[in-house]
Amino acid sequence: MAVVKELIRPEEDGSLSFGNYELAEKTKKSDVEVRGDSYKVKTFREVTRLECNDMLVYESEPGTAVSDFRSDEDGVSFTVEGPEDAQIVLGLEDDASYRVFIDGEDQGIMETGMGGKLVLSVELGAADSVKVEVRKD
Repeated sequence: MAVVKELIRPEEDGSLSFGNYELAEKTKKSDVEVRGDSYKVKTFREVTRLECNDMLVYESEPGTAVSDFRSDEDGVSFTVEGPEDAQIVLGLEDDASYRVFIDGEDQGIMETGMGGKLVLSVELGAADSVKVEVRKD
């Protein structure tokens, strides 16, 4: 996997790829229409953020590159790459429970609060990429 030079790219299989952690300066791309939704991405070495219809979907610190991003009412799944370990915030349903898997290993159940945010960490330093799956419990 590699950074997404065009910042955000809809894939033929219906997933999204986005993010470029190699950029030294903050770069944005807005109004990307995908299946009737409007996406906006902001990315560079310090942060990668994806919004859908002005709502947070994904944010990482430091910046990352994401491929095979899929989201539905039951959760999200994606593959993430970056130069170092990252903290990821996902915008999900308010006051819900989600089971988290990182590279297929069950990390247990995590709860979202009133804001619907779920925070997790991924170890990227030694791995080429990490597969993350978050499913409603």
